[in-house]
Amino acid sequence: MQENELLLTTYKAADDKRAEDIIVLDMKGISLIADYFLICHGNSDKQVQTIAREIKEKAHELGYDVKRIEGYDEARWVLIDLGDVVAHVFHRDERSYYNLERLWGDAPTLHLQGELES
Repeated sequence: MQENELLLTTYKAADDKRAEDIIVLDMKGISLIADYFLICHGNSDKQVQTIAREIKEKAHELGYDVKRIEGYDEARWVLIDLGDVVAHVFHRDERSYYNLERLWGDAPTLHLQGELES
């Protein structure tokens, strides 16, 4: 339950700051890094930083530790390590270049939008 709460909180934080094309990959059994990858993008450096900051703040509000944040100052690809959930917040221009969705193409995609509306 706690893992699901963290994943939904991360998704909602990104969505609240108008992150685009939010995708959640179920990495269980595929990667030892995390159980879930949340991938999204913003359209400017400022929006990327705003999304990353919101994810960090919402996780802290619920008592989750942010283990590491990388790339915040450059705002091209911000990685937020929350343990079981790792959020990748890209700048629009960088997302297609790195194409994590293709790299981890064998991971199932979760659809969380409906859970947020209930």
